Amino acid sequence: MTTLIALLALAIYLVFYFTYGRVLRDKLLKSKEAPDAPSKRLSDGVDYVPTSKYVLFGHHFASIAGAGPITGPAMAVAWGWLPGLLWIWFGNIFLGAIHDYLALTASVRYDGRSVQFVAQDLIGKKAGKTFGWFTLCLCILVVAAFGDIVAGQFAADGRVFFAFVFFCIAALIAGFAMYRSKLGLGWGSLIGLVLIILAFWFGDMLPVKMSKDTYFLIIFVYIVLASTLPVNLLLQPRDYLSSFFLYFGLLVGGIAAVISAQPLNAIPAFTSFSAKLIGPAGALQPSPFWPTVPLIIACGALSGFHALVASGTSAKQLREEKDGLFVGYGGMLVEGFLATLVIVSIAGFGGAALGDKLMTTPALNRFVQSFATMVSSQLPFLPMSFMTLFAAVWVSTFALTTLDTTNRLGRYLVQEMAEPLKDKNPGAFKFFSNKWVASVIIAFLGIFLARSGGYTVLWPAFSGANQLLASVVMLTVAVWVKKKLNPKYVSAVLIPAVILWVTVTAALIWYEIIIIPVFFADMTKTLSVITGSVVGIINLFMLILNFIMINSFLKNWKTKSAIA
Repeated sequence: MTTLIALLALAIYLVFYFTYGRVLRDKLLKSKEAPDAPSKRLSDGVDYVPTSKYVLFGHHFASIAGAGPITGPAMAVAWGWLPGLLWIWFGNIFLGAIHDYLALTASVRYDGRSVQFVAQDLIGKKAGKTFGWFTLCLCILVVAAFGDIVAGQFAADGRVFFAFVFFCIAALIAGFAMYRSKLGLGWGSLIGLVLIILAFWFGDMLPVKMSKDTYFLIIFVYIVLASTLPVNLLLQPRDYLSSFFLYFGLLVGGIAAVISAQPLNAIPAFTSFSAKLIGPAGALQPSPFWPTVPLIIACGALSGFHALVASGTSAKQLREEKDGLFVGYGGMLVEGFLATLVIVSIAGFGGAALGDKLMTTPALNRFVQSFATMVSSQLPFLPMSFMTLFAAVWVSTFALTTLDTTNRLGRYLVQEMAEPLKDKNPGAFKFFSNKWVASVIIAFLGIFLARSGGYTVLWPAFSGANQLLASVVMLTVAVWVKKKLNPKYVSAVLIPAVILWVTVTAALIWYEIIIIPVFFADMTKTLSVITGSVVGIINLFMLILNFIMINSFLKNWKTKSAIA
């Protein structure tokens, strides 16, 4: 059964990449005829840097994926392995890949400006301002959810933290070799691979145990530094090297899944329409598959955060617009395949890895143990101890990549939102437009929320905001297709956007009515009350912004298209 699922997923993604993806590139976008990309026209050596599509794919994928395509599917198996798998395939093909590719290309056409700027131009100034606040809330929730994930992984296994530290050192050295020496990409990559192996070895040899609060502080300092340094100093080479984690994980995981022919009997194909998934302080709450599935499975199926990465960093580095198919569309399909392997490993090997404790084990550990068991049982030359460390470092590295990329995007956003103060209050403008101040604001709010909550609570809040943003981005892109490109293709974007918007809006209303009150069940638990208050306010604020945004969209949609 694992063989069938893995091969079917691979076939689906390859077929859609070489058919539907190329239709979008050649017929709708006509990218081969596009002028020079902004990375060349506006090159500044800091943010606008023309980059090989293979290097950029690594940065882009590591930034969009994080722990997302692992965490969500690992949680969603509570409904059984089939519902989550179907949502991943459907969402990835008809929502996620189109969303990522068109958001990336739209940003390229707007000189690498943010999707907020694109929305403002296409839907109106009010929509642009609304989008900015919407995105700011999402950035805070992303830092909160992924910050808790990383701190938890570091605290659970001391080997993971030092492996990551040595990995960052490897990235700095490889980046110097690739960009500041005559060695170039080839030799720089080889040096990076050797250093990655050494990073795992050093991490395994030097385990360290510190408190979770200490790791929160370390993560705070790290993401502030990483989000303000030049992109090709740490982020780009580290994300490029992170892509080798992906390639190795997908390769050995895919091979193990294909050759094992393991039945998916660790969990049922379907358990219940309303399985227990969401709830504060470990108290799980019955959660109906519809509309709450987008609160659980975000990355892997669809993610609005991807549009922020695409327009925040990747569009500024795309060497040629036609490379967007490989980076944007292809990156999302690969993420879908990764999410598929997560479900396959848990459903096929979770029983052997964790036995009766499978469904009571935290989602990330559920994946780490199941994936390591699947690979080591089928490929004996990769021992269980190594694969456990690899899977844990894989999750943490990708989550940290999302963290520092999000903080960089949040920094851009704070600086953009400070622009109106330039003439009215020059002092305030100078303060908030400072890159260090802007970075600290996002990092502090996110890590504070992470410390007072936990990813099982913050994850659905983040995912809901994430998917709501995705629906708004798709509606914005639908306007772009209608007015700037070719109205003939607009239904391919508009129909899934409307379905998604209805689903996510309903899910967030459910979360506000059903889940938020649970935080206040025991008023003596101060952290629970703080988390519930902050998340509830952010959730409600985003719902209000959502309806303001949809109102602007509906008014604008009635105006005449620019293309007949």
